[in-house]
Amino acid sequence: MTASMRRRGATILVGGVAATMLLAACGGSSSSSESSSEAAAPSESAMASEGGGDVAAGCEAYAAYMGNEGTSVTLFTSVLPPEQQRYEDAWKPFEDCTGIDIVYEGSDQFEAQLPTRIAGGNAPDLAWIPQPGLLAKLVQQGGPVPAPQSVADNVDQYWNPAWKAYGSVDGTFYGAPNSSNMKSFVWYSPKVFAEKGYTVPTTWDELFALSDQMVADGIKPWCGGIESGGATGWPATDWLEQVVLRTQGGDVYDQWVAHEVLFNSPQITEAMDTISGWMKNPDYVNGGFGNVQTIATTAFQDAGKPILDAKCGMLQQASFYAAQWESFQPGAVVAEDGDVFAFFLPQIKDEFPNPVVGGGEFTTAFSDRPEVQAAQTYLSSAEYATARAAQPGGWVSANSGVPLDTYTDAIAKLSAQFLTDPNGIFRFDASDLMPAAVGAGAEWTQMTAWFGEDKPTADVLQAIDDAWPAS
Repeated sequence: MTASMRRRGATILVGGVAATMLLAACGGSSSSSESSSEAAAPSESAMASEGGGDVAAGCEAYAAYMGNEGTSVTLFTSVLPPEQQRYEDAWKPFEDCTGIDIVYEGSDQFEAQLPTRIAGGNAPDLAWIPQPGLLAKLVQQGGPVPAPQSVADNVDQYWNPAWKAYGSVDGTFYGAPNSSNMKSFVWYSPKVFAEKGYTVPTTWDELFALSDQMVADGIKPWCGGIESGGATGWPATDWLEQVVLRTQGGDVYDQWVAHEVLFNSPQITEAMDTISGWMKNPDYVNGGFGNVQTIATTAFQDAGKPILDAKCGMLQQASFYAAQWESFQPGAVVAEDGDVFAFFLPQIKDEFPNPVVGGGEFTTAFSDRPEVQAAQTYLSSAEYATARAAQPGGWVSANSGVPLDTYTDAIAKLSAQFLTDPNGIFRFDASDLMPAAVGAGAEWTQMTAWFGEDKPTADVLQAIDDAWPAS
């Protein structure tokens, strides 16, 4: 599922001592990026000394960014009002204290307009890049500049190391994450669970013991829908990603994304067999809608509705699905003791702990002016992420420097709990990383045929492999 489609659906000084983290498991290293950016970027002490003089009361946290009064930094994103105002409110103290004006520009044509602006010599100073693949493409075209060392230090300190690999291209680090999203959730009704005496499962075996108990109680345990107009099929690719990461681990997941492990390999076939016993199990699905085949024709937006009246028990879907419940039941409470909530889709194998599939966007620079580096560094800080997380709207950061109690939204807080786990296995949505002909093409259509037409697994996987570009 593309990032654009998916969207439809303590005070800390920057550049402190970084925690040393290895990226070997993520298939990348930051050494070349740090050496290349260190010479070009001012250190924290240099940035602070440029400010000179006393720091105004209340602005102590921004001392490292001073010395750039009267400047402006343009930021181009796909985020539109009213969400825009929440960002501007979050960084207003930075602007007031430093004299740097962050000029926000949002567009619903962001991904089409950004390359055109770069080619025309009108690149923004900063942009939020929603996909590692788009970042790599822009780097190949000579757009972004490497991130300064101060940004790299923040990422080393506050993020699971996989995020730095996704913000890097060919070993050079370009951008820290901004917002993040969590896709490894199962939605359920706490009220129904309480009435039935069900306990939230914490292991894979418990999850399917619960599923069997629901069947015995006359409830279809799972509901699902993958219809999404021209993007029909994408939720099924998410289910596959969840299982591949849980059964094969991060290394095989990375090799699969690179087509070094093929779709018709034993590893991916095993994952499909696991899904077959889950979301193609006629005893388990499709609660509230019909048989297995109805998954292909049920809109993903509607898939969870039967949970509220116990026609189905659970739905595997991302954190952003929280916005749907109000449309089903006005005033629906999304909380651990509310009408609906979510729990973490459990790991399958002990050797692959806390596997999380998610996504996010990366703050990338197209200029290395001092004020741009100051703003980019601030936007990678725990202080910024904490200020933004305190705003309403369910925004989430994978920055571990944000106290969990900062989040005012229960699902955002739960998402952050897993996204910030330094020992967990985080991987970006695989279909966003694959060539568009596969991740936004054959994989969608073939997974839809797998459900809707019961197309054989081997044929589905071979057809996706056949769609992989030759170069």
